[in-house]
Amino acid sequence: MISNWVKEIKSKSAKEKLGMILIHNGIVRKTTKNGKVVKGMLLTYDDKLLSETVKKHKTSDGIVDIRVWINQGKLDIGDDIMYVLVAGRFRTDVFPVFEKLIGEIKNRVVKEQEVL
Repeated sequence: MISNWVKEIKSKSAKEKLGMILIHNGIVRKTTKNGKVVKGMLLTYDDKLLSETVKKHKTSDGIVDIRVWINQGKLDIGDDIMYVLVAGRFRTDVFPVFEKLIGEIKNRVVKEQEVL
């Protein structure tokens, strides 16, 4: 999936506008932030809110494209939670959008419940 995204973006983007692609791969950890052991995770997300969030960030200065895939359902340790890709002109354009986008997805779009 990710390699296809990268190929598509590189082939469709204006060469003077594409200088960086950042990729995030969230994975289910075996422990919570406070160190409790988990068995897995239940995850759902709001597709409409995700679409609106991505659309908002795609209009940021210097951003060429954004792609997001979120896993849904019962996830086991080591399963992929999500992939987030932000492509743009310079790292000064891409890094802030990347960070804000992932934060919004984690805080507003997805609902995670750890299975202890």
